[in-house]
Amino acid sequence: MRPLVPALAAPSLPEMTSVLWFKRDLRIADHPALAHAAALGDVVPLYILEPDYWRLPDTSGRQFAFLQDCLADLQSRLRGLGSDLVIRVGDAVQVLRDLHQSMPFGTLVSHEETGNGWTYARDTRVAAWARAQGVRWTELPQSGVVRRLSGRDGWARQRNSFTAQAQIEPPSRLSPVTLPSDPVPSSLPPDHCPQRQDGGRDAALPLLGGFLTERGQTYRKAMSSPLDGAIACSRLSPHLALGTLSGREVAQATATRQREIKGGPRDGWAGSLKSFQSRLAWRDHFMQKLEDEPALEHRCLHRAYEGMRPLEPDPGRLRAWRSGETGVPFLDACMRSLRATGWLNFRMRAMVVSVASYHLWLDWRATGNHLARMFTDYEPGIHWSQMQMQSGTTGINTPRIYNPVKQGTDQDPTGAFTRRWVPELAEVPDRYLQSPWMWDGAGRLLGKAYPEPIVDVADAARAARQTIFSMRGNVDKGETRRVIDKHASRKDSAGQFVNDRAPRKQRRKPVDDAQLKLDL
Repeated sequence: MRPLVPALAAPSLPEMTSVLWFKRDLRIADHPALAHAAALGDVVPLYILEPDYWRLPDTSGRQFAFLQDCLADLQSRLRGLGSDLVIRVGDAVQVLRDLHQSMPFGTLVSHEETGNGWTYARDTRVAAWARAQGVRWTELPQSGVVRRLSGRDGWARQRNSFTAQAQIEPPSRLSPVTLPSDPVPSSLPPDHCPQRQDGGRDAALPLLGGFLTERGQTYRKAMSSPLDGAIACSRLSPHLALGTLSGREVAQATATRQREIKGGPRDGWAGSLKSFQSRLAWRDHFMQKLEDEPALEHRCLHRAYEGMRPLEPDPGRLRAWRSGETGVPFLDACMRSLRATGWLNFRMRAMVVSVASYHLWLDWRATGNHLARMFTDYEPGIHWSQMQMQSGTTGINTPRIYNPVKQGTDQDPTGAFTRRWVPELAEVPDRYLQSPWMWDGAGRLLGKAYPEPIVDVADAARAARQTIFSMRGNVDKGETRRVIDKHASRKDSAGQFVNDRAPRKQRRKPVDDAQLKLDL
């Protein structure tokens, strides 16, 4: 983690200076808000570190540490342009009010943010303050997410159009800024994540290049494996989440690589890069869901599913699931790996949510907050949409009840991943690794060195399946149609977004997207 270097104090800047508010866009390349602010005149680059945000149940120390890496990198790049990053600590409205009193700026510029409910409410307060002060707040899109979207018909065209536009070059020079920064607090609770990814664009660019030229060749085949996927996936997700890379530059770099390998030997690259491009599009698709309906972070997308599970989860089951002590080896290995690394491949993310939701019958809000804290790459739009999808509360996606024993056998056939993270099972033969309770020697291990399973995997799945499918047959069809019209994808049988410029009668109906993966 690189230290942030404080700027020196200096007199106030001219009255017409614009403030550029960095949020989840910590870069200078392909940065529409920066280009817009620079075109207006002098710019004060500002990042507001908000203590109340870091006290939320979906934020964590590992995310804070990654953020510090990103801020240090951004500060260095802004200094290379002759400017600096001003970091202020406090409530956003109060910070802006204090800055406005000392430097009466007339324009605030930022990117549109699709964050959690807290950031949505904060932006509402900032907008009210700006209107009262006569400050013009200009928010610009930085992804395929569309503000105030009237409906999903036509969304794919808008998203693809944005992604195809030329990237925006950073300014060659910015006006000097020597306003003082506040000291960055380090008061978050300890969060031991020894294998956390490094933040900052200097860390992101080699990941992108390595994926497109070396690691990504087996992406399509290897993404489901918790071991192989850790290498074959791009690992760009935390950088996309905090914006050290823009989604557009990643998509265009991938397109360039696709053109390079076109016509060459069919050695896996073509399929892998096509799959990666589709995941980038699906990333925007899921973020659009939260943009269109911010309440889905807190409320079941299909309202008929409220109350299906107890809002107060069983504390023993929740604790065992969180700590990787359920007695189900592959599930426990995934949860322990996540705690140590801050990352899981998508299939394993879906599996740990599925088992929590169905086998353990835990409400998605309780498990979702824990996973949000564990993921260094926490992206609220993707996270909460996927929590609901994998928990069966959308009303439009076929419930997928993963069998954690079968997943362990299929995705960790050698047992290397499970044995690495659950060393208590060292003496268990390979044949019984994923179901040690069936081993003759289980009596000297289970309940002693390693827990007995807290549920019967088959019985729990059977009960959950009966409940969830019974509900699906009796829900309000009008509410189901509302969810489809507002949120369902418009894609063909191959999983590709359709040409939504075609007449409505020629488009395929919205189809289930529960099978799709978001491995990045």
